[in-house]
Amino acid sequence: MAAAPARARADYDYLIKLLLIGDSGVGKSCLLLRFSDDSFTTSFITTIGIDFKIRTIELDGKRIKLQIWDTAGQERFRTITTAYYRGAMGILLVYDVTDESSFNNIRNWIRNIEQHASDNVNKILVGNKADMDESKRAVPTSRGQALADEFGIKFFETSAKTNFNVEQVFFSIARDIKQRLTESDSKAEPPTIKISKPDPAIGSAAAREKSACCGS
Repeated sequence: MAAAPARARADYDYLIKLLLIGDSGVGKSCLLLRFSDDSFTTSFITTIGIDFKIRTIELDGKRIKLQIWDTAGQERFRTITTAYYRGAMGILLVYDVTDESSFNNIRNWIRNIEQHASDNVNKILVGNKADMDESKRAVPTSRGQALADEFGIKFFETSAKTNFNVEQVFFSIARDIKQRLTESDSKAEPPTIKISKPDPAIGSAAAREKSACCGS
């Protein structure tokens, strides 16, 4: 997948590509639907291969166009989705707080990122379905935070159903990526070249030399 330019001069200042990964059924599609369309559905429809949505947001006075790719969690689609890692600028690792296996598999998803994504890709850990009754919770908030701390990434618990922290997650990773792009832009600026003024003494001497030559 060819990477689109991060910076454009159209109706936005930055184009940022995000990727949602995680086990099947953790709510990746629901998070995307809530963020892009502010809607929620209880019916579970498996993502076939890959899907994406676009939303433009305002961030620190800049227009950021987010292109968010939603990947299939099933093993049989894994080879399709790995092709999209390389073009991602930010990756959201999603697990279900009521499903411990989806949390344990986050390490496997991080290994996939290390194998297929760019070295400087931004990552964020998301524990979804935080609205569920505490009796159904299998992964305490503290375990999610500890895993995020281990990998040096941010951590949020969300609920696509109640819209809890959904905006915050996407805005947080978008802000971090924008900052990284801004810093790389400033480093890429060419050095200022100073053009020194010619020494008038040298110029007049050269002129005298020329006139003497022509007059001989």
